[in-house]
Amino acid sequence: MWQSASLKITALETLLDTSALSYTVGVSWNRLEGNGFFCFVLFNGFVPNGRAENASDADLWLLNSCTVKNPAEDHFRNSIKKAQEENKKVVLAGCVPQAQPRQDYFKGLSIIGVQQIDRVVEVVEETIKGHSVRLLGQKKDNGKRLGGARLDLPKIRKNPLIEIISINTGCLNACTYCKTKHARGNLASYPTDELVDRAKQSFQEGVCEIWLTSEDTGAYGRDIGTNLPTLLWKLVEVIPEGAMLRLGMTNPPYILEHLEEMAKILNHPRVYAFLHIPVQSASDTVLMEMKREYCVADFKRVVDFLKEKVPGITIATDIICGFPGETDQDFQETVKLVEEYKFPSLFINQFYPRPGTPAAKMEQVPAQVKKQRTKDLSRVFHSYNPYDHKIGERQQVLVTEESFDSKFYVAHNRFYEQVLVPKNPSLMGKMVKVDIYESGKHFMKGQPVSDAKVYMPSISKPLAKGEVSGLTEEFRNRCGNHLSSLSHTSAAIERGLVSSRTVPQMQRLQEDCALKISVGLALLALLFAFFVKVFN
Repeated sequence: MWQSASLKITALETLLDTSALSYTVGVSWNRLEGNGFFCFVLFNGFVPNGRAENASDADLWLLNSCTVKNPAEDHFRNSIKKAQEENKKVVLAGCVPQAQPRQDYFKGLSIIGVQQIDRVVEVVEETIKGHSVRLLGQKKDNGKRLGGARLDLPKIRKNPLIEIISINTGCLNACTYCKTKHARGNLASYPTDELVDRAKQSFQEGVCEIWLTSEDTGAYGRDIGTNLPTLLWKLVEVIPEGAMLRLGMTNPPYILEHLEEMAKILNHPRVYAFLHIPVQSASDTVLMEMKREYCVADFKRVVDFLKEKVPGITIATDIICGFPGETDQDFQETVKLVEEYKFPSLFINQFYPRPGTPAAKMEQVPAQVKKQRTKDLSRVFHSYNPYDHKIGERQQVLVTEESFDSKFYVAHNRFYEQVLVPKNPSLMGKMVKVDIYESGKHFMKGQPVSDAKVYMPSISKPLAKGEVSGLTEEFRNRCGNHLSSLSHTSAAIERGLVSSRTVPQMQRLQEDCALKISVGLALLALLFAFFVKVFN
């Protein structure tokens, strides 16, 4: 996911006329952190003063990275090079600089670590002054490593109806191909009560769907004496009727011991019957070389059990083609697995050796072979249509998004299968019944039932687009109407419509609220903002 922002800003004290550009690449975890960056710079005193029409007009670029795949890192490196060629100020963030901060192409650039996003304003301020700042430290409490940024920090949701909550950072594995471990480290889970509180607050702000995310949700709690089912049962208690919870990726080893409880949870009416369980390969030999800590039989046991106990469940999985040492026979075993289970959601990845990982030192499969295997497996995946048999069904769906082509609204049914519905504004954020009349490889199309009940699961009106989430009621009361000015400004940022006329108004907000902002929001001298636009 890519996010871009480009806006003029003015610093109250230095009176610099500055603009900024931000990119984020990666999965939902990175999108969550990108939202945090945006909110911090907006809420800590940065205000727009006109806008930069494109990246070249910006003076400072904030680049948030993902280290999962080579293409993403290559794009990150190219963005840095382009920024330097255009003499931009640069701040780097995310897993790439955290994992390898001494890379030559990072020389002289500011870096904000994955556990330091709440200090992004400090880094931006110093960078604009011409200094190079690097904050890469790990946060600890009594010697114990903490997770990422605090859950109660303000942020601005990309979609006011969907809340993304990270439940833990790091992992317990040591996969030979993974670079993320170098950046995120070992498992560090958030306390259960903090996660439940964040969920409650989200629902109070009109959210109707929550995504739980992490590098491995199944490992949650093993470092703090609890487990994933315990967390999920507590979350289910606070989910309003009609609102939904979606679980993130879990590796097979950490769900095996909780299969019975997980099946009960996935059958709950307020939890999507959906689980992402990456298998990576159907060859035990390859899995051993990957150090995945399970065998194919373990994966099948999980999938078969859940398919039996949770009828209709959607199982998504990942496969890596061309891992070092993978033979034709190894690959054919993977092909047979896909043919057997016909996964409706399958993420096929051609292996890329990540520098500094054990897999990068192994004997590589020829590039042409990797490419051909990726094509062959993709052909198998596209040989079946998972939703044809559902034409004619009547389904209840939750509408939360707009399609990429802007022709439909996107809804999801009980099994988190995508259902496209007419673009009728009255349907957004609603739970509706539809009749399925068409299907494609990745979607179904549904027509709302005319006489069926349509209701909004949100217990309160959703926040406006661009409105700050996570503010305490006390803070809102103290700042009063000024917060609406802030939300209007941030929404205008996303539309690219902010002008210098907003500056006096926002300066008054700065003066009135400066002494009232909580300790977690440090007041700084610069005014800064991002215009967010997502590319897939």
